[in-house]
Amino acid sequence: QVQLVESGGGLVQAGGSLRLSCAASGGTFSRCAMGWFRQAPGKEREFVAVIGWSDSITYYSDSVKGRFTISRDNAKKTTYLQMNILKPEDTAVYYCAAKDFLQIATTQAAYDYWGRGTQVTVSS
Repeated sequence: QVQLVESGGGLVQAGGSLRLSCAASGGTFSRCAMGWFRQAPGKEREFVAVIGWSDSITYYSDSVKGRFTISRDNAKKTTYLQMNILKPEDTAVYYCAAKDFLQIATTQAAYDYWGRGTQVTVSS
């Protein structure tokens, strides 16, 4: 069983940056693929980024590619999402998720554990 806690959300102006963190406890973090999803008001939750066992195995949604970077520190059991050049349309609750086994995935159903989310608001 893996517990996930997100942090780092907040209010930022368009063009600014934020770094989200996802701290894991329990389970075997190094054996989990880690993903970030987001849900904007009135919209369905959508995939943002995923990382396998190392920083060389990553995949991003087209909407954030080139602006966001996902990374992980297995010693600290933490996953990060560096978000640059933020846009108002990035406003959402951001969720961290973990899936047993390291094969990366972009669908919510593939993930076994979820955090409660952290709010990111980008003002224009």
